[in-house]
Amino acid sequence: MYRYDEFDHEFVTARVAQFRDQVGRRVSGELTEDQFKPLRLMNGVYLQLHAYMLRVAVPYGTLNSEQMRMLAHVARKYDRGYGHFTTRQNIQYNWPKLSEIPDALAELASVEMHAIQTSGNCIRNVTADHFAGAAEDEVADPRPYAEILRQWSSLHPEFVFLPRKFKVAVTGAERDRAAIQVHDIGLHLKKDAEGRLGFAVYIGGGQGRTPMVAKKIRDFLPEEDLLSYSEAILRVYNLNGRRDNKYKARIKILVHETGADEIARQVEEEWERIRHGALKLPQGEVERIREYFAAPDTLTALPPSPALAIERARDPEFDAWVERNTHPHRIAGHVSVTISLKPIGGTPGDATADQMDLVADLAKRLAFDEIRVSHEQNLILPHVAKSDLKAIYDELVVAGLATANAGLVTDIIACPGLDYCALANARSIPVAQRISQRFGDMERQRDIGDLKIKISGCINACGHHHVGHIGILGVEKKGEEFYQISLGGSGDENSSIGEIIGRGFSTEEIVDAIETVVDTYIAKRESHDETFLAAYRRLGQAPFKEALYGTA
Repeated sequence: MYRYDEFDHEFVTARVAQFRDQVGRRVSGELTEDQFKPLRLMNGVYLQLHAYMLRVAVPYGTLNSEQMRMLAHVARKYDRGYGHFTTRQNIQYNWPKLSEIPDALAELASVEMHAIQTSGNCIRNVTADHFAGAAEDEVADPRPYAEILRQWSSLHPEFVFLPRKFKVAVTGAERDRAAIQVHDIGLHLKKDAEGRLGFAVYIGGGQGRTPMVAKKIRDFLPEEDLLSYSEAILRVYNLNGRRDNKYKARIKILVHETGADEIARQVEEEWERIRHGALKLPQGEVERIREYFAAPDTLTALPPSPALAIERARDPEFDAWVERNTHPHRIAGHVSVTISLKPIGGTPGDATADQMDLVADLAKRLAFDEIRVSHEQNLILPHVAKSDLKAIYDELVVAGLATANAGLVTDIIACPGLDYCALANARSIPVAQRISQRFGDMERQRDIGDLKIKISGCINACGHHHVGHIGILGVEKKGEEFYQISLGGSGDENSSIGEIIGRGFSTEEIVDAIETVVDTYIAKRESHDETFLAAYRRLGQAPFKEALYGTA
């Protein structure tokens, strides 16, 4: 993984000192909250319902054991003993004291972590496939390009004052696990007919108030043109994006109102103007960054593990965990392991300091000292020998981290909602907990199969409800919380925005409504192998609407 150079250290240290002074002036009353707001947002600090919240960057979701231990330490010392992993592959702390946040940032800086690009109208933390560098199906590791984009965008003058926040995601496999088509810029790393690396470029995707699937504006962009072409996109957006209405300020609105073909023409025109300057990405620099992400020399092919088959046959729960929570690895004898942060009845994405320490220890001892955060709010050990799976599982069981539900109905994405967020209209966490409990039986979950439920407490869609196979949006109606259901969304390579099925349901009704949707799918699927999403796309709304409301 990437290591700070001298500039990185100086930059982050200076930012901490600068923010310490700003916090001191806010605490003394020299700065009002309105004056302080843009300063704190540049350093990942939000004002929530009950306290300030600190969001720490985990660039492209990659960290090591030392960094994970520091996150655990911050949870213990500056918060209430836990952290919340987010859909942007970051972590946030909901209860820090403002006066202590500079100290927390200083400690994070000691392990090359910071809170820059986690808030405000800037290019946010660049995200990537959580199996990057390990996945059997990827063309190349997308993380070096995510790191190049991070370095390029951090202090670029063109991006200091964008019309709105700007999100970029990169994937290196045909199966999109980074949801690139619901990002402002989505990059699909691929090879052309001659075997050269480059990118399919998508722009104008996003969720929130106006959800849209991105448009492909270039089928193949050569690797060396990544920065110049990205800058051309940002220049067109910065010049033409609306600043008079924040609800219409995202690039997706610009693409929609101007037309994808016309925006593509403007980007190409701007690119021709700037591409021959100093923005061409040198191959030597690509190779230098790529070396940081090279697999360890000791990560070599291993023979089959007879013991694993014996243990799976002996222990049905372990067998179910291996079946659901491991992913094929590019090197024989290894897998990637998903550590579910979705225990039945738990808060999606939360991990205690003790759990973080355990994951750090497992990564150090048995997983080549590497950990990932997924946008689905789980943790990943990307490189695990199959022969070590039972040892890892046994320790996860003790820590309450061995739920075998990756990709199943209880693997729910949920934002913090009205329990924490000042923008929320309704609670997300209790709904997720109740749905998880309703479908907690593992045999039932396996019978239902792959199903993504995603819950947001407001239209900002931090819970990605628009691209849930079943999406749930909390709304406020005459002082009461209601929940609107959408069906058929997806954030993969065949992205789609879910369709609202009808009127909302009360807090008391929503779990029963979700069960009705699931039961309707079970009754209508053509075979056990037909997934919920495939069945919905075949059947349409009618049978689900009739089951929920008595009429199609």
